[in-house]
Amino acid sequence: MTRARPAARRQSRRLALQVLYALDLAGAARSGPRPTMQEVFDRVAANFDLQPGARDFAETLVRGVAARREDLDARIGTHSANWRVERMAAVDRNVLRLASWELVWTDTPDTIVIDEAIELARDFGSERSPSFVNGVLDAIARARTDASGTEGDAPLPPREPASPT
Repeated sequence: MTRARPAARRQSRRLALQVLYALDLAGAARSGPRPTMQEVFDRVAANFDLQPGARDFAETLVRGVAARREDLDARIGTHSANWRVERMAAVDRNVLRLASWELVWTDTPDTIVIDEAIELARDFGSERSPSFVNGVLDAIARARTDASGTEGDAPLPPREPASPT
């Protein structure tokens, strides 16, 4: 796989966050059929002018978070004193899921992941979001117990088949 340029990775993270946010809100909606992850991804991605490689990395991020959501929420909950994940602002919750997955299951340096997450929180969250995200992610990065990388060896789930339209 060709490594995406840093700007493309930033685009990927922005797209992935918006897809995760939309999926989170779709999951909270109680009526009507829920769209598939791929439908939401395609709908959100249509609003981006992506650099080469950015879409693929964004899909990897979204599928990774979706596959590990329970584990990610447990990690986030452990390191966010007095905040239950489901009670967090949706933007903060999804920035944390995205960055936590990247911290634990990729080889991207922690400082880059945390800096990028803080920027996402600054751009999309509240005034308090950047410091909250920084604190939680720093704690998650410090607490990682499996330095051998065995957690990261699990394969990503297969892509959902495109639905006929």
